[in-house]
Amino acid sequence: MSDHIHASHPAIAKRLKRAGGHLAKVVAMIEGGSPCFDIATQLQAVESAIVQAKRTLIQDHLDHCLDHVVGDVSPERRQPIDDFKAIAKFL
Repeated sequence: MSDHIHASHPAIAKRLKRAGGHLAKVVAMIEGGSPCFDIATQLQAVESAIVQAKRTLIQDHLDHCLDHVVGDVSPERRQPIDDFKAIAKFL
């Protein structure tokens, strides 16, 4: 499986570990009766970290794996792929 490890993966793993720490804090805050606003703030941090990790992983996949499968093609034939990669950034 090492062929599926990309340069971005260590940063993604670090981000997700940080999100895991935030999530553990949220659980402790709920169990400890912290104010809802404080809990919601921490949940937002968890959600943001996970969303960013997912986006980075998907963009990395598109940039590397899709290009690998397509290989060298003329700019005209490549245009739909480049368009797809560009629009996928909005997901």
